[in-house]
Amino acid sequence: MNKNIGIIGCGNMAQAIAGGIVGANILSTEKIIVSDTDEIKLNYIKDKLNVKVTKDNKEIATNSDIIILAIKPNVHDQVIAQIKDYVKNNVVIVTIGAGITIDYIEKSFNKDIKVIRTMPNTPALVGEGMAALCYNNKVTKEEIEDVVSIFKSFGKVEIINEKLMDVVPAVSGSSPAYVYMFIEALADGAVLDGMPRDKAYKMAAQSVLGAAKMVLETGEHPGELKDKVCSPGGTTIEAVYSLEMNNFRGSVIEAMRKCTEKTIKMSQK
Repeated sequence: MNKNIGIIGCGNMAQAIAGGIVGANILSTEKIIVSDTDEIKLNYIKDKLNVKVTKDNKEIATNSDIIILAIKPNVHDQVIAQIKDYVKNNVVIVTIGAGITIDYIEKSFNKDIKVIRTMPNTPALVGEGMAALCYNNKVTKEEIEDVVSIFKSFGKVEIINEKLMDVVPAVSGSSPAYVYMFIEALADGAVLDGMPRDKAYKMAAQSVLGAAKMVLETGEHPGELKDKVCSPGGTTIEAVYSLEMNNFRGSVIEAMRKCTEKTIKMSQK
């Protein structure tokens, strides 16, 4: 790739994106510029990654071929108003905000604009992110490949239809929170029976990591993998029985429905 990338925002996700690009050697650091109002964050990312920084979003707009809006959904209006008259004609706008639709971006810029909508998640901070991506019909194949390579630098990417983007927060965007709760519950159960907490957290987290890797790398159905752990009359099937009696899967699905409903409401604002 031989393009200038601007990242507006310098929060955790912006730092993960910039770190992924630099770590994967997708671009030289002088082609990456990050903006934010927080000078402490800018100095941190400059020292850590040796990228350019600025407090002026207009500088990002005038110099970038790809602009990543790594900002909260509620500040998109303000930021787009600052940059819309300064962006290059063929700029690609990438948004990571929940509920921020392609149509919203197009209308906000009030002109033909190339838009890629994404939804990454926080495990991007450790190089294990999951991002969904969709785009409008103005984006070229090469530009899609460029943005996919950026997001692959800190995890995995799936291209989906935009109508499915409201489902993404429930299944990957917000789901790390549910997994952290599950890990905490596993650890609490072990602590209840006498295990030191540090060891309990390590064993629970590694088990979740290993189980997830089994799903991804074997290609086997999760139900089949579960069955392989459940010996007849054994300890695992006893635990599975208890989880089913307490509506474990139903509770997870209901939580996801609530998450999706909230995302849809945000998209309609």
